[in-house]
Amino acid sequence: MENKSMRMIYRVLMAVLLATLVAGVATAQEGGETDAVNDKDTMAKLGAGIALAGCGIGTGLAQGPIGAAAVGMIAEDASKFGTGLLFTVLPETIVLFGFLSIYLL
Repeated sequence: MENKSMRMIYRVLMAVLLATLVAGVATAQEGGETDAVNDKDTMAKLGAGIALAGCGIGTGLAQGPIGAAAVGMIAEDASKFGTGLLFTVLPETIVLFGFLSIYLL
């Protein structure tokens, strides 16, 4: 079951990527230097958005099993709450780096 859902997620992501690239090429116009600068800026922001989407999907896939293991660990020994929280929050830093790349543009 998990393998089929992962294949479906990959197919949807590839379809979105291809649609984005086709839309970028289809809307390209011949113009002066200012159009070329605007196109570069648009593509840079689009790339940062795609990177952030990948960060979010990866973080979500990582936090599921980690959260389940942390809950089991805390259920057995309540003193391990800090360790479980640390390992649950750790993948979230990946998304923060993705947001950082967008704000640096």
